[in-house]
Amino acid sequence: MRSLRLGWASIGWILSVLFFSPGRLPAGAAEAAPPPKALILTPRPGPAPRLNGPQVYGCRPGNPFLYRIPCQGERPIHFSANRLPDTLTLDAGLGIITGTAPAQGEYAVTFTATNSHGTAERRFKIVAGDTLALTPPMGWNSWYVHFNRVKDADLRVAADAMIASGMADVGYQYVNVDDCWMNAEKRTKFMADPRRIGPVRDASGNIRPNAYFPDMRGLAGYIHAKGLKAGVYTSPGPRTCTGCAGAYGHEAQDARQFADWGFDFLKYDWCSYGQVIGTNRDLENLQKPYRRMGELLRRQQRDIVFNLCQYGQGEVWRWGAEVGGHCWRTAGDLGFELNRLFPVALRNATHGAWSRPGAWNDPDYLQIGWLGAQRGTNFLAPQPCPLTADEQYAFMSLWCMLAAPLFFSGDMAQLDAFTVNVLCNPEVIDVDQDPLGISATVVRLTPATFLLVKPLADGSKAVGLCNQGETAARVTADWGAVGVQGQQAVRDLWRQTDRGNWAGGFSAEVPRHGVLLVKVQAAKS
Repeated sequence: MRSLRLGWASIGWILSVLFFSPGRLPAGAAEAAPPPKALILTPRPGPAPRLNGPQVYGCRPGNPFLYRIPCQGERPIHFSANRLPDTLTLDAGLGIITGTAPAQGEYAVTFTATNSHGTAERRFKIVAGDTLALTPPMGWNSWYVHFNRVKDADLRVAADAMIASGMADVGYQYVNVDDCWMNAEKRTKFMADPRRIGPVRDASGNIRPNAYFPDMRGLAGYIHAKGLKAGVYTSPGPRTCTGCAGAYGHEAQDARQFADWGFDFLKYDWCSYGQVIGTNRDLENLQKPYRRMGELLRRQQRDIVFNLCQYGQGEVWRWGAEVGGHCWRTAGDLGFELNRLFPVALRNATHGAWSRPGAWNDPDYLQIGWLGAQRGTNFLAPQPCPLTADEQYAFMSLWCMLAAPLFFSGDMAQLDAFTVNVLCNPEVIDVDQDPLGISATVVRLTPATFLLVKPLADGSKAVGLCNQGETAARVTADWGAVGVQGQQAVRDLWRQTDRGNWAGGFSAEVPRHGVLLVKVQAAKS
C-alpha cells in the first residue's frame, strides 16, 4: 500500500437493482435508482443449492482447520461431506468444517447440499502437506475504503456483509485489515488521530493495537465464528507506510502474536524497510526480510497465507515462493493505474510462467463499488468508482484469467446489486479458481484487441476477447490461435448462456474497454 492520488469522476447513476433476499441486505447497503437491466449480466441465483468454491484446498497437518462450504440457494440448507477425514467435523446446518488438519496426504471428499428445492454435489480434495493457497485466495481488504480511519467495527461489518451479500457463497473467505490497526509512536503526515498515537509495544515487546482495536483475538474470533478467515498487516521495516509500528527487530515475536490472536493471512508491506538497507538493493537484501518472515510463519501452529507486498522489486515472481510467499504484488498500487487496467493486465501476463498452485502473481485489489481516495495527506470518504460497467466486467475478467488473488477493497457497507453481480458470478470465479493454476497467455490481434487463453482442468479453455480501444470492435478468436480444432461449444460465462457450436472460430462485438469471457470445449457429437 502506497499513496493513492486519483481524483474521482462523478457517476450519473448508482447501480443498485438489489437482488438480495428480504432480510439479507447488509446494513447501510445503497438503495438508489435502478440502472438499465442490461448492465447486470450475472443471473440471479436460484433457490436450489449450487455448490461453489475451489475444488482443491491445502492445509498443514496438525494445524487448526476452518472452511466454510460456499453454496448458493435458499436457506436452510443441509450439508454433508462424504469421506471427510476423522479429524474434521462438519456443522450440517451452517456448512462450516472445523477441527485439526489431517495427516499428510490427499483426501477426496464429496460435498452434498440439500434444501426443499433440490440437491447439489461437488468434489473437494483436501491436500495436507506443505503448500497453502492451492488456488488464488479470495476475500476483502480494508485499505482502499477505510485507509487510516479503519476500526474494529469495519472488519465486523465486512464479515457480516460477506455472508449477507452472498460473497461467501461463491468463495470469498478472508476479511483482512490493512495498515493503521497499530499505534504510531508519534504524529506523521498520514497519522494525526491521537487515539492511534502512543506506545507501540508493551514492556515485553509485544505490539500494541491502537484504541480502535481493543481486542484483536476477539476480532479474529468474530470472523471465524462465521466460517471466515482473518487477515492482518505489518511491514518488515520499523514503520508502516503511514508511520505506525512495523515488525523490524520484533519479527519472531510478531509472528507468534499474529498466530496467537488467530490470524490466517499476513500482508507484509515493504514501506520503511528501504531505510534499513539504504541504497543496497541487491537480490539478497530484497529477499532477506521476506525469507525471515516466511520461515517464522511456517513454524507457527497455524496456517497463515503469506502475501509479499514489495511492488515487484527484484522480479519477485521468480523467487517469491522460494522465500515462503503464497502471493506477491507484481508492481505498485493499482490505485495509480485504474485507468490503465489493460496495460496492467498485459504486463502481469508476462509473469504467467511463475503462476502455479501455492504461488500467485498479485496485481492488487479489485477496486469497484464505493472507494475512497487520497488528496495530499487527506484520505477522502468513499464515492462510486470511476470505471464504466464494461470496465468493471473487464477488471474481474482480466484478474480471473490471470489466476490473480481476488480481494475486493470497496465499501462492504455500501454493496449494490451491480457490484455483487461483478464480484459473485460463480462461472467466472471458477476460471480464477481452476486447480491447474495456469495464467492466461496473450494472443495479440490488433493494436487495440487481443485474446487471453487459459487452459482449464476439465480440458476446456477460457478465452477472453479483449478490446482496450476507445471504440467498440469486432474480435475473433480463431480456433488455431486458441489451440483447438473442429466444432467447439461456446459458453458466455458472464451471462451463463450457451452460444452454440462454432467451427473455425468465434467472433463477437466487444465494447470499448471491454472483455467478452467465454468457455470453449469440444462440441458433443
